[in-house]
Amino acid sequence: MTSDTQIQTALPAFASGNVAVITGSASGIGLAAAKRFAAMGMKVVLADIGGVRLDQAKEAVAAIAGDDAVLPIPTDVSKADEVDQLAELANGAFGAVSVLMNNAGVGNNPGKPWENRDAWKRLLDINFWGVVHGVEAFAPRMLAADKPGLIINTGSKQGITTPPGNLAYNVSKAGVKTFTEGLAHALRNEPGAKVSAHLLIPGFTYTGLTEGATEKPTGAWTGEQVIDFMLASLKDGDFYILCPDNEVARPTDEKRMAWAIGDIIENRPALSRWHPDHKDAFAAFMNR
Repeated sequence: MTSDTQIQTALPAFASGNVAVITGSASGIGLAAAKRFAAMGMKVVLADIGGVRLDQAKEAVAAIAGDDAVLPIPTDVSKADEVDQLAELANGAFGAVSVLMNNAGVGNNPGKPWENRDAWKRLLDINFWGVVHGVEAFAPRMLAADKPGLIINTGSKQGITTPPGNLAYNVSKAGVKTFTEGLAHALRNEPGAKVSAHLLIPGFTYTGLTEGATEKPTGAWTGEQVIDFMLASLKDGDFYILCPDNEVARPTDEKRMAWAIGDIIENRPALSRWHPDHKDAFAAFMNR
């Protein structure tokens, strides 16, 4: 595991005493991030839907950092005004934010493209617009602070290879990928900017979104493993933080992603990996 000293030397945004804001921080990857950042001496703002889980997360992080270094703020990221208020309260309580992790997300499946419009909109409002709202509320403040800063948006491999099963989720995470790429470019071209953007792409991870699992599946990583990998990747300057898991190594991910973009280049049917006419060709490609 990359040490805190190595991370903080390479990335001053994670310096002890700096401020991190994490959405979706009451469980899973978000809570793992909050605990790790607290252990690094950072002040941590926990943003999630209010309730018992957020209260419990606050207690868990305070046990590491102390009560004065943790601020829970009930927030629905789908509502721009609540995220604006989150930014106001975070800056008011702790000062300039150095690390923003737009991590909040839901995975409930609203169904086919022509079904359940309201459920589709709700998922997109959280998974995609929640990220946009976070950037709108925090990025101008982070730029104005003129300090090293990081914006980390949680995407998904499903937003890249778009497997059948939950189209709405795929659409939301594909949007996060494209938005974060454009955000990174915009920040890179902002005169004097010390803030960078990064896309976290978890593999199979045991979180609150893991359907039907009451305990960690063997193939899944924990949230803590994802955060360890994320920090090591950030230290190396990575934009795309492509996490493996206990079932899938990076070479397999790379081949799947290459096949997906090959659908366009080769003019194959959409999602040809799952098309019966291309099943054998995909298997041969993966076995090269």
